[in-house]
Amino acid sequence: MAETCLTVDLNAIAANHSALDALSSHVVETAAVLKANAYGLGIEKVGRKFLEKSVRTFFVATTEEAAALADVIGPDAHIYVFGGFLPQDKALFQNYDFIPLLNSIDQVRAYIEHPNQSGFGLQIDTGMNRLGMEEEELRGALNILGDRRPELVISHLACADDPTHKMNGAQLAEFHRLSDGMNWRRSLAATGGTLLGAEYHFDVTRPGIGLYGGAPFQKATSVIRLDIPVIQTRHVAIGESVGYGSTWVAERPSVVATLSAGYADGLLRTLGNGHVDLFADTIRCPLVGRVSMDLLTVDVTDLDHVPDYMTLLNSEQTVDDLAAAAGTIGYEFLTGLGARYQRRYVGAV
Repeated sequence: MAETCLTVDLNAIAANHSALDALSSHVVETAAVLKANAYGLGIEKVGRKFLEKSVRTFFVATTEEAAALADVIGPDAHIYVFGGFLPQDKALFQNYDFIPLLNSIDQVRAYIEHPNQSGFGLQIDTGMNRLGMEEEELRGALNILGDRRPELVISHLACADDPTHKMNGAQLAEFHRLSDGMNWRRSLAATGGTLLGAEYHFDVTRPGIGLYGGAPFQKATSVIRLDIPVIQTRHVAIGESVGYGSTWVAERPSVVATLSAGYADGLLRTLGNGHVDLFADTIRCPLVGRVSMDLLTVDVTDLDHVPDYMTLLNSEQTVDDLAAAAGTIGYEFLTGLGARYQRRYVGAV
């Protein structure tokens, strides 16, 4: 059976990095976040593309991701681990020079006792209450560290996707209060923070979702295309229903195509019944009935002919469009795109 094909445009990812980089001063380094397997698009291929582009600073969530990236890009890059240093990570830290972003006094103590310690960073909490040290814990950590200097100090904005949110300014002020005067390299801005302006940029910006074409970077170049094979067509009479629950009923003599993808591939069940379209070239055809585990059903009545493949994701209908239709966010949709897809890369190194 023909496979569903997810095409990833690596040149578009590189172009998005350049566009975000252009928003900050030449003295600000624009890193790249490749956590969650480069947001589901493939850490090996994406990592090699950034290496070709001379990006040398990366952020991932876990040491396992850091190891996968290090095996691709070699020893010269700086790979920061958001999750910090955990006891179960000791073996990987013995073999690689990752830079943990230490999140607590316990992590600081564990790391300085590690025999193969190299560089480290600190993560401070400025109001998100997720990862990082608050003021008292930070002071205690600095006492323990003594003369050891962090390579980078970061925090994370909770509401940067909303430029008007008062939390942005409050976190910026708190970041200054906790880190000014220390002569450390600092980073506060992910994609949303980069878009907020120069006062949020500090020394390093670390875009993630914007690299891959997602909101809030509205000027991003589209990165992915999803083409799904048609495996059957059928004629449906007026009054007949399609799919589980009989939620769609034909109001005219209809032709319905069945396509080979479903919620097992990350296409959420809530997309069904006209919330999104499939494309036959430039013609939109509504997704009808419920999304099932492996199959979609599409009303193709108005087509002159049914193609072998139909397109769900492209520059006209993005992951953010699908996410809005499903009541979620583009991050969840992008990272959930399934392992069964054949991945094809444009602009691969």
